[in-house]
Amino acid sequence: GYLESAFIYEPSVAQMLSYILSFISLLTKNVADFLWFLFQYIPVLNSLLFSQKQPFTFSSRKGLECIAPLFASVEETPQKIPTWVKGHIPQWLKGRLLRNGPGKFEFGKDEYNHWFDGAALLHQFTIENGAVTYQSKFLRSDSYKANSQNNRIMATEFGTLAMPDPCKSIFERFMSRFENIDSTDNCSVNCVVYKGDYYVSTETNFMHKVDVETLESKEKVDWGKYVAVNGATAHPHYEPDGTAYNMGNSYGKHGSNYNIIQIPVQKSSPGDTSLEGAKILCTIQPEDKMKPSYYHSFGMSQNYVIFIEQPLKMNLWKLITAKSLGKSFLEGFSWEPQHNTRFHVVNKLTGEVLPTQYYTKPLMSFHQINAFEDQGCIVLDLCCQDDGGTVDIYRLQNLRKAGEALDQVYNSVPRPLPWRFVLPIHVDPGSPAGQNLNPLPYTSASTVKEADGKIWCTYESLHDENLKEAGGLEFPHINYARCNGKKYRFFYGAGFGHMVGDSLIKMDTKTKEMKIWKEKGTYPSEPVFVPDPNGTEEDSGVILSVVVTPKQNQGTFLLILDAAKFTELGRAEVPVQIPYGFHGIFIKH
Repeated sequence: GYLESAFIYEPSVAQMLSYILSFISLLTKNVADFLWFLFQYIPVLNSLLFSQKQPFTFSSRKGLECIAPLFASVEETPQKIPTWVKGHIPQWLKGRLLRNGPGKFEFGKDEYNHWFDGAALLHQFTIENGAVTYQSKFLRSDSYKANSQNNRIMATEFGTLAMPDPCKSIFERFMSRFENIDSTDNCSVNCVVYKGDYYVSTETNFMHKVDVETLESKEKVDWGKYVAVNGATAHPHYEPDGTAYNMGNSYGKHGSNYNIIQIPVQKSSPGDTSLEGAKILCTIQPEDKMKPSYYHSFGMSQNYVIFIEQPLKMNLWKLITAKSLGKSFLEGFSWEPQHNTRFHVVNKLTGEVLPTQYYTKPLMSFHQINAFEDQGCIVLDLCCQDDGGTVDIYRLQNLRKAGEALDQVYNSVPRPLPWRFVLPIHVDPGSPAGQNLNPLPYTSASTVKEADGKIWCTYESLHDENLKEAGGLEFPHINYARCNGKKYRFFYGAGFGHMVGDSLIKMDTKTKEMKIWKEKGTYPSEPVFVPDPNGTEEDSGVILSVVVTPKQNQGTFLLILDAAKFTELGRAEVPVQIPYGFHGIFIKH
């Protein structure tokens, strides 16, 4: 077996000296790495360094259904198959709902640890003349191909460290812990558009351009070839003309920086199929350059980009030393509520960061809802949590639990709730401390100038008690084409009465009333709003959501809701299992 081969292999003296010199060089350059390595073998220090805090309880649900099948590997369906349509699909609804998310959670005997790690499965529903077809395909990323060819996990993901090749010698396996970790191109988070081309993306520096007809990868694209960033979010924003904005971090000797990226709408030439022309619009320095904040999205109004620097920190020393200690990137994340949350506001036209320092209490936000300007202020709406431990909790072992153990996991997750903040764009230096600078009569959010000139922002809850009973709301969507960066009234989301969405919710920001769609034993994904081309109201259109179930004898279906009434119009049932996914877009025909 491989143990025998590990001892039989005898490197030459020159190779041994080369290994030893490389090892000494690495230790010399990374003293901190070496100390962390030693700590692993000192039990008292180890227990102090990696002890887990006692879970805090945010709710008291009981009797949750086991949803482990929603996080089980599935087979792809590369050829379009028909669905069984019930009810009515509007004739004007023509196009593709393209979605992304993890669909394979092991290779050979190696299993992933975290929900975010699974291999990207692209799937889409094509709607035409009241009929619906379905197809799915695993993204043929380099990570997927290497894992498949070797029948084991070869590429390190967010929560799973790829282990050394068992066929190597013990010494080679030890040395491999000190090699750099390559960024994954397992783009499982979202589907995005740049310059009219469709990409699937994650949060590393890699994306894949895809053919929406076949779901095949056409090209692997590296952000780093066009702008000086080491990654970018999977949630860009778009101007009405198609100009895109995104954010990404850069790492170097200086530590880290946050960068706002602008991607032009026009291709530089007919043959341009790249991100050519992308540029860094603005660079923002973190509060601590060795511990930048994690962020999943950002806000954008008509004239400003709003970056939320929250106290979920990425410890760069831990990330650098993770592989040598046999740990994943996840171990480098920490919730540090001793730090407040800061809002950075950047002028999109000039790239200038506004000098005003806006702060609020510690919060964790994955997704912004919308941002708009009114009476000299930016109104920023976010889905927020009181605690940043959510990322750590969404390990597959937790999601696959049952009974009281599952209830305990759910109750340890803070409820995501919609909060509204008001940021005054220009603050008079002469205005007195203690004064509420919010002039807007329709929101109770306060904006108070403190003695040191900083602005303390207190949110308004955009909901009533009914939303708390529904478990809060995530995966928010609006009528983006009409309302992004503008004053709006409605947003839609998945109600989180379970570890994933178990209902669909429509929120009215004016009255704080909600409408809900829920069917027992089913778990709807992110709602995508599609506007009626002949509609006149903000909510004239439909909501599309892929609804899955852990029951093997019940089918998955595409749900179509009337967005205004929030009642079912129809559904398209699919005879295959689909895992619970992340994000997607509707592409009009």
